[in-house]
Amino acid sequence: MSQTAPSASADEEPDVAPLTTPADGVPDVLTTQSGLDRAVDALAGGAGPVAVDAERASGYRYGQQNYLVQLRRAGAGTMLIDPVALPDLAAVNDALRGTEWVFHAASQDLHPLSEQGLVPDAIFDTELAARLLGLERVGLGAVVAEVLGLGLAKEHSAVDWSTRPLPASWLTYAALDVEVLVDLRDALAERLEAAGKAEWARQEFEAVRLAPPPAPRVDPWRRVSGVHALRSRRQLAVVRSLWQAREDNARRRDISPGRVLPDRAIIAAAQALPRNVGALTALPTFSGRGTSRRAPMWQTAIDVALALPEADLPPLRGPRTDAPPPPRAWADREPAAAARLEAAKAVVTERSELLTVPVENLLQPDALRRLCWSPPAQVTEESVAAALAARGARVWQTDLLAGPLAAAIGAAG
Repeated sequence: MSQTAPSASADEEPDVAPLTTPADGVPDVLTTQSGLDRAVDALAGGAGPVAVDAERASGYRYGQQNYLVQLRRAGAGTMLIDPVALPDLAAVNDALRGTEWVFHAASQDLHPLSEQGLVPDAIFDTELAARLLGLERVGLGAVVAEVLGLGLAKEHSAVDWSTRPLPASWLTYAALDVEVLVDLRDALAERLEAAGKAEWARQEFEAVRLAPPPAPRVDPWRRVSGVHALRSRRQLAVVRSLWQAREDNARRRDISPGRVLPDRAIIAAAQALPRNVGALTALPTFSGRGTSRRAPMWQTAIDVALALPEADLPPLRGPRTDAPPPPRAWADREPAAAARLEAAKAVVTERSELLTVPVENLLQPDALRRLCWSPPAQVTEESVAAALAARGARVWQTDLLAGPLAAAIGAAG
């Protein structure tokens, strides 16, 4: 459904035509193998890129599995697939070999989709394209409004997609999410070409497509909100023990950990170090009906931490990594590195404004910090390019920045 945006002055929001119903109607959700087989045949007979989206139940369920997969291709129409009923979608993947898949924020969807056997050969990411073009707002609704002049409702973006049956209004929302995604892709591709950024986008899309899934975190319990305010190893042991008990319970019940026990309750228990269930449930964060009902389980986890010998308590600081310290500490620890970082940031900021590309998309902040903390022995354009590439920078980024960064870092000493 290709449409153009109505004109608008630079000082006002563009007028948008609301999208309320998919052009072909809302298809039934596919839950049977025979239905999937027909969808596979239709997709194989379609033409051009395929629009792809997936819905999860973040904040409701444990993990990040998909509960709905949406596909739309010219000549095939829109498909809504239930990956709970149909967990193996490899046949869809085979039908789309060599086809470009169009996503908005692909990095959020690629790994969960791979668990269903869906692994694209090429992608186009409309969110990344919008960032490279310097659009101020890059959410799907905002980009669709600015580029296509269409209003895309987002009121169901954070609902519990594990709900069965899925409400009709949610299915309409899901179908609309892929309704104009290919049209959006085409419009953004034209803008990228006109801006001389098409090759930048191609490299960014490929980097996202090939990125490995995130590695498991070391000591993930240290990410509990508020843990940095704790000052004793015994308190940290309580956090670790409660976090693990929460994870085990959440996994078993398939509920988001934050719904089982909020972070603030873990921190409150670590600060109070209660010795019995009564003392635990006296804490406001443990007085709720659900939390107090499981209080014996939480107290058992606390008791385990309280009984640990000193040698088994976690250290106050997490495991050492090869990452540089926070930049705020550089001025005192390594003044020369701080000077290099200040000079390098000025270069990246200046190029960002000139090219209308956000700083974080022009160069990964971690790559820049590492370069300034541990620069090559001989700072040259070639050595800086190699150092950045080793940290994941793309060719287009090193082509633009390696020379100016080498000059700035060299001058800063």
